[in-house]
Amino acid sequence: MSKWILVMCATLCALTNANAAVKTEVVNYEYDGTKLKGYISYDDRIEGKRPGVLVVHEWWGLDEYAKKRAVMLAEMGYVAMAVDMYGEGKLTEHPNEAREMATAVRKNIDSWMGRAKAGLKVLQSNPHVDPKKIASIGYCFGGTTSLLLAQNSSDISAVVSFHGALPMTTAEQAKSIKARVLICHGADDKFIPEEAIKKFRTAYDSAGVKYEFVAYPGAVHSFTVPDADARKIDGMKYDEKADKESWKAMSDLFKQVFVTK
Repeated sequence: MSKWILVMCATLCALTNANAAVKTEVVNYEYDGTKLKGYISYDDRIEGKRPGVLVVHEWWGLDEYAKKRAVMLAEMGYVAMAVDMYGEGKLTEHPNEAREMATAVRKNIDSWMGRAKAGLKVLQSNPHVDPKKIASIGYCFGGTTSLLLAQNSSDISAVVSFHGALPMTTAEQAKSIKARVLICHGADDKFIPEEAIKKFRTAYDSAGVKYEFVAYPGAVHSFTVPDADARKIDGMKYDEKADKESWKAMSDLFKQVFVTK
């Protein structure tokens, strides 16, 4: 066997071992009779407890994209759980059906937050997780969910919304937020009205919430999703620069929060 082949074999073995360190598990749980199917990812080479990150999917449901983000977080040293907000891992490729599923959840805030908190409880109870070091990130519908979770749970240390709709939050409601908040927004996202942004920021400012609102020039809705263009929906497009910059901003926030907490 040539030296070149030996080197290639060794390289492939190293890559295989590195990838094998990240474990993924499907976890079944439920809320109020609705069976939910989440996805947990972690690096089993890391000893001891570590921060946990909830990942809340877009309005399409718990798809491969949300799971990929969970794996990326595991590679960074976190335990990540991609939660199921629709039940039984339900997902769709059709915008109208996605809108219907998301609307069905949004219309009942108690059930909406109940499902999110059910996932949070599963994450906190994971043996690899430090239950006092928890963050939540979300995309689109998931971004809104994470922002609302921040004002409905004292267990959250940090929240990141990627191209998420901004909830109708009052200053009084925002006062309950103890988490650090990062909002990653596409500056040209026509799905999020400027008036909604203004009202949201006014409420956060009045309540003294520690937050950062970053608007990425030229970016539109779904700017972090590589296959957004394939959906051929006007106003949705991937932006590699904004994707990388927003992920780094999230990473920097987590380092600040979890090192000091």
